[in-house]
Amino acid sequence: MSKEEIKYEISKVLDHFSDKALAELLAFLRELDTRKESQTSTNSSLNKILTEDKELLAKLAQ
Repeated sequence: MSKEEIKYEISKVLDHFSDKALAELLAFLRELDTRKESQTSTNSSLNKILTEDKELLAKLAQ
C-alpha cells in the first residue's frame, strides 16, 4: 500500500471520530513525533561518540 493510499484509508476512519477524539489523537501523534526526533538525536550522538572514541573503547575493553 502506498503512502497516499494509507493516508486515504486513515482519513476515512478519522471521519467517524468525535472532535474530542481527534484532538486527543493529534496530541498523541505530536508527542510521538517529538519522541522520535529526540530519540534520533540521542542515537546520532551515541553513534558519534562511539565512532570518535573507538580506540579508547577498544583499550577499555582489554
